[in-house]
Amino acid sequence: MVRATAHIAAIGVALVATPTLASDCRMALLLALDVSSSVDSDEDALQRLGLAAALSAPEIQAGFLSDARPVALAVYEWSGRHKQKTLLDWTLIETRQILNESAAKLGLSKRGTSEFPTALGHAVGHAATLFRQAPACDVQVLDVSGDGENNDGFTPKQAYAAFPLDGVIVNALAIETFGVKAADFAARPGDMTDYYRRELIKGPDAFVETAKGFEDFENAMRRKLSRELSVTVIGQAWSRVSEKSN
Repeated sequence: MVRATAHIAAIGVALVATPTLASDCRMALLLALDVSSSVDSDEDALQRLGLAAALSAPEIQAGFLSDARPVALAVYEWSGRHKQKTLLDWTLIETRQILNESAAKLGLSKRGTSEFPTALGHAVGHAATLFRQAPACDVQVLDVSGDGENNDGFTPKQAYAAFPLDGVIVNALAIETFGVKAADFAARPGDMTDYYRRELIKGPDAFVETAKGFEDFENAMRRKLSRELSVTVIGQAWSRVSEKSN
């Protein structure tokens, strides 16, 4: 936590302007952070600072900048049925400076709410709206982080049936909390990972990364982003999505 905070302070408070969406890119990467009532203020801070620190890690920056065609990045938080808030609008990560500014903005962001349940299906459905606003990219990837099962509204599978998400790959970061966190959530080790694997992820080579508590969020995010930004993984995903659409 201290290390992440110090890193954000070093980056500064520069914010990212609204990006120009005229250029094509190799991947539209959309990250979704859980701010439902099962996530307390300290855990929320670990997510935001952890994400900012992960985006600032050398291997992650190298992954973003490994190709002349950029990755487009956007981030939103989610909780109840109609409680989604954009934290970072679509931004073409064309330089290290843009990535650092994006990380700083996310590290300094504040949650919009803390009192709503876990509407996971609605979080997935909201992604369809954001992808319609994204630049044209080879691959669209939604990455959902969370610590609890859906307990409000429709399910992710119902969202996939109702929203235009056929070509979107959905990965997940399961935060295992190893015990009772709130009245609506109790888990044994591995439960969230199994749940996300069964109910949430979809598409070619979709996967679940696991964080062993919120303290492990930064490390898990780094592992997940490294895998998603792999040149080989992006190429394989594009090939398989293209084959499916033909």
